[in-house]
Amino acid sequence: MKIVLASLADDAFVADLRESFPDVEFTVATASEDQAREIVDADAFFGMPDREVFVAADRLRWLHCPGTGVDKLVAIPELAASDVVLTNAHGPHTAPMADHVMSIILGFTHRIHDMMEDQRNRHWETPKYDRTIVQIGGSTMGILALGGIGMAVARRANAFGMNVYAVDKRPYPAPPEVKDIWGLGRLDELLAMSDWFVIAAPFTTESHGMIDARRLALMKPSSHLIVISRGGIVNEDALLDTLQQKRIAGAGIDAFEVEPLPSDSPFWDLDNVIISPHSSALTPQMWSGRQQIFKENLRRWLANEPFLYVCDKEAGF
Repeated sequence: MKIVLASLADDAFVADLRESFPDVEFTVATASEDQAREIVDADAFFGMPDREVFVAADRLRWLHCPGTGVDKLVAIPELAASDVVLTNAHGPHTAPMADHVMSIILGFTHRIHDMMEDQRNRHWETPKYDRTIVQIGGSTMGILALGGIGMAVARRANAFGMNVYAVDKRPYPAPPEVKDIWGLGRLDELLAMSDWFVIAAPFTTESHGMIDARRLALMKPSSHLIVISRGGIVNEDALLDTLQQKRIAGAGIDAFEVEPLPSDSPFWDLDNVIISPHSSALTPQMWSGRQQIFKENLRRWLANEPFLYVCDKEAGF
């Protein structure tokens, strides 16, 4: 059996895999041309192959995405139509991403940008902040999609005393940390009532552009939007106009539709935006956790046990 390792293949992990599974041939291939050559006779692939790499495979049976979003993979027609099992790595990213959401909220409510500027300037002015620090307890958070990321955000927001509501494509009974979970038919209502609206949905054909100009206009002038899962779910032209006109108070954006964000993008110049370079999950624990999910799925595959985290290629997640 041959497995191509195209992601997270540091020396220690590769050595661990070879020791744990001595009967498996592991081949490291990070460059596309190497992947296309090695995938030809591979049984499994760990990584994010492009279409040219995937169609070169002759006997591939399993593809494991090292992250969570599989939108680029299911966009490969041959993969979507194939019998290749697609799995991903739920879990390790959720805690740091949820922490990041709270850091954005606290950054806005406690004016951290202004305080850091004062610190650089060695300027002490207590009255400047009097009555302008905002308490988040009692405010309302709305979450689009209450999966792993959304639920991790909800637990933290609830601990801060926020009132948490969510909409989800597949609503289920609300856990204690969430006031209610509604279907997507109440998305407009949730946007209108939220002080903080968090995008935690996967990027799919259905979610692409879901938060458009009409829906942004439903938000309160005092509200904030936080994009934590994927770019492209919010119409960025409409969001830019909304922020420039200050029709909402601000936005925290960790993911854009086009990345890297071009240096001439007007988003960089906005004073009511916190931008992070799609980095919210990048902790050592996340990388290690993703490696261990692949290792466990490989153990299961060899033992004829069900995989963890099998993706629905039609649904896109």
